Amino acid sequence: MTRHLNCIVPPHILDRLAESSDAAVREAARQTLLTTARLRGQREVRAGLLGVSAPTNGRRSVFDCRNSTRLSNAVLVRTEQGHASSDRSVNAAFDGLGATRQFYLEVLSRNSIDDRGMRLDGYVHRGLRYNNAFWDGQEMVFGDGDGVIFTDFTGSLDVIGHELTHGVTEFTAGLEYHNQSGALNESISDCMGSLVKQWTLKQTAEQADWLIGPEVFTPGIEADALRSLKAPGEAYDNETFGKDPQPAHMDHYVDLPDTDEGDNGGVHINSGIPNHAFYLAAVAIGGYAWEVAGRIWYQSLRASTPTTDFAAFAQTTISKAAELYGVGGSQQTAVREAWEQVGVGTTVAARGGTKQAAAVIPPPREELVRQFDELTAQVNRLRSELLSS
Repeated sequence: MTRHLNCIVPPHILDRLAESSDAAVREAARQTLLTTARLRGQREVRAGLLGVSAPTNGRRSVFDCRNSTRLSNAVLVRTEQGHASSDRSVNAAFDGLGATRQFYLEVLSRNSIDDRGMRLDGYVHRGLRYNNAFWDGQEMVFGDGDGVIFTDFTGSLDVIGHELTHGVTEFTAGLEYHNQSGALNESISDCMGSLVKQWTLKQTAEQADWLIGPEVFTPGIEADALRSLKAPGEAYDNETFGKDPQPAHMDHYVDLPDTDEGDNGGVHINSGIPNHAFYLAAVAIGGYAWEVAGRIWYQSLRASTPTTDFAAFAQTTISKAAELYGVGGSQQTAVREAWEQVGVGTTVAARGGTKQAAAVIPPPREELVRQFDELTAQVNRLRSELLSS
């Protein structure tokens, strides 16, 4: 199983903040980058030592790090049997873990992250001015932010849904965290994170804001959110950390090196393309996005492999739409057209974003069977006509 340290704040934002003229902002960003790099190294060593936890039906536990960076020093402050805490961050983390757990259980019939009742542990108040939140393959960890750019990360439900969905991806497709499979990994988390919020608020696709992390910025920062599925590239545009670099179409795929400095091939950037496809499909289908589009995407994730790229995933969603809702139905049409609108399905992009020769995605197996049956019927009619003449 592929495990990776998955952080909600993309490195290009932290890199920009690390060059800020504000000494406090600059130092907080640099420390966050250094800490993340160190945690990533520890995680890669630790991943091979982890076993599967005993089933607990997604039992929640929240720990207070008390600004320490050592999770082992954290104090257990809330459990399923305990009362609400006087600490808002503790309650927000507890409620966010619960909302995500219930979304997967009630909407997608999944028993916690691993579908075996994996316990859900959350750690709040990690470090001082830590500008991130992450899933490390075993637990969810929240920083308090620097108070200047970022605020407490427990305040955003879609962030919690996003991070826990990385765990779901680990236990299903195991999408490799680089280039297109990595961008797809990030996109699945954004899509499901948004659906967790929509389901909790009972919003239709039209009513939803389709933003990821609108609450993570302090009031003084001009930014809508970290990312927008509705309008990739338009989540923010300010002097503090520049313009949102996410593309919404394969024509603008960003070719970055497959390194930590290159965001593993731009996984947080190019995820805008499949993000937008999901938004387009959900809005075209209408109603509650988790009921149809979410189900199609989830079943497609389960049918994917570690190296699945955009084109392969697009084909799977088209096939799953037909399998779940009928060949040629409005749902399958919406999904196919959504991918075509973002440039996936009519062209295949090589790793790194360089376009190859145009290649139309073939129709799903069910459609081929239907076409074969029609041709067989036509041949039989012609045979009958010839025999009767």
